Amino acid sequence: MKSAWNIDLADAALAFRGYNITNLGRTAELLACQAYKPTILQELKLFGEICAEHTGSAVDLVRMVEARKEPGLEHYAESITLVVAVEVAQMRLLQQVHDVNTSLAKFSFGYSLGELAALGFGHTFPVDEMVRVPLAMAADSVELAHDITMGVLFSRGPMIPESDVERLCLRITSEGNGTIGISAILSPNTYLLIGQHHTTARFKEIMHELLPHRAHLRINKNRWPPLHTPIVRQKHIADRASVMMDTIPNGFTPPVPRVLSLVTGKMSYNDHSSRDILRQWIDHPQRLWDAVCETLSQGVKTVIHVGPEPNVVPATFRRLSENILQQMEGSSLGSLSMRAVSGLARRPWLAALLPDQATLLRAPHVQHVILEDWLLENAPA
Repeated sequence: MKSAWNIDLADAALAFRGYNITNLGRTAELLACQAYKPTILQELKLFGEICAEHTGSAVDLVRMVEARKEPGLEHYAESITLVVAVEVAQMRLLQQVHDVNTSLAKFSFGYSLGELAALGFGHTFPVDEMVRVPLAMAADSVELAHDITMGVLFSRGPMIPESDVERLCLRITSEGNGTIGISAILSPNTYLLIGQHHTTARFKEIMHELLPHRAHLRINKNRWPPLHTPIVRQKHIADRASVMMDTIPNGFTPPVPRVLSLVTGKMSYNDHSSRDILRQWIDHPQRLWDAVCETLSQGVKTVIHVGPEPNVVPATFRRLSENILQQMEGSSLGSLSMRAVSGLARRPWLAALLPDQATLLRAPHVQHVILEDWLLENAPA
């Protein structure tokens, strides 16, 4: 069978997803495809065995997928291994079944857990060794999550300065009633906050003392592990993870393709920096907006989303594209007129970024491929 793949990887970026409240995606459908089944089975069994070593009980990821049963936060370790196993399997299917040389991609990046998968794909560290780090911390992460609340801070008007959000988080934390911090920066006007006890409600109560009055905080009802926030320091997770990383094999060659880190928002991985960046990965926020800007400035034409049911990364690109198109009001995206720029005034946060970051206007032109969908649409007979 001749592959239907027609994407020039030299102009493509690979985006690996992280943990979410749903993690199965279309994996059961991939497992039911005879051409894909051996690879899916192999990875699910391998990572299930690794997971079992840390949980101390039997883990059957295959049965979980076949039953279409979401692991949930109560089985956070299983969720971690499920996501990584499926990402590894999807890349193998693209390479081995469809004969696509994925190493030719311009670069890769990953949201949260996805950064570990991207580094594994780039052969900097063995992914089956790296996944042991969050697995070893999974039980404590779940324990910390028992009174965690996520808030989505956003503004439809002006930008929300990151320094002001940090200042408010530090002020509330200093009150001694729990820790709150930025978990992710999705855009200059959208942040994910994670807080203990009632700190998220406290943030909402006082935020207009420092933030624009058009800023809003929407509380998410689900519970989340507090990775990428200072909360993990309470169980010494950052230090313990750092000690584990010291003895992970390899790490002395830059990843191929390059990896854009969401810790720094830059192509920071080289022949010696990997462990230091990953130490920060545990308790520093995810700089997704920086990754979006870098992706557009690098001239990427296609983003290939790897993993089951990718969500955060495609949604962030989609929101940016919609904002650009709405503000352009039908103007040609091929040339930026002064009228088009002046139209951005209705979204001041976006207007403030132009024309210095005119590459943002490329967002509606970028093609997005959900890899699990492509694999199913192009499955061998």
